[in-house]
Amino acid sequence: MVRHQPEGLEQLQAQTKFTKKELQSLYRGFKNECPSGLVDEDTFKLIYAQFFPQGDATTYAHFLFNAFDADRNGAICFEDFVVGLSVLLRGTVQEKLKWAFNLYDINKDGYITKEEMLAIMKSIYDMMGRHTYPLLREDAPLEHVERFFQKMDRNQDGVVTMDEFLETCQKDQNIMTSMQLFENVI
Repeated sequence: MVRHQPEGLEQLQAQTKFTKKELQSLYRGFKNECPSGLVDEDTFKLIYAQFFPQGDATTYAHFLFNAFDADRNGAICFEDFVVGLSVLLRGTVQEKLKWAFNLYDINKDGYITKEEMLAIMKSIYDMMGRHTYPLLREDAPLEHVERFFQKMDRNQDGVVTMDEFLETCQKDQNIMTSMQLFENVI
């Protein structure tokens, strides 16, 4: 079995906003879950599903996996994981928004389409489960996408660009507040 060896600690420290001790702790946890040093998509889905036992997290985990798999090689190594985690937990608002845009831009063409956004929304609703309160209507994901596009698609060309996404999000107080939620988690 081939084991993936992570880059040097100093290099990862320079790439992330984690301390040496935090990186060592994260690495121990990562190796504990993934002894080979690599997480394939199926393993990622199994780990992620544990956090959402009431729903089906498979599709959302697929999108999340692709966002973490920076080099698109079908596996998340420790470097991919901590670089993404660093952005999500300690990144600037701009970095977090770019990461979110990348998550929503499923085919990585630089635009978010209604179809991509609907796929993400449906996967989130599936993950949360059918037994939420208040009960969600069947058309709730589509309504969410329509509101998203009304707000984000400034020039109304049917797609949301990175610039439109960043500009709109930075003007929305609710989005800005939610961006700061996880800042001191680790």
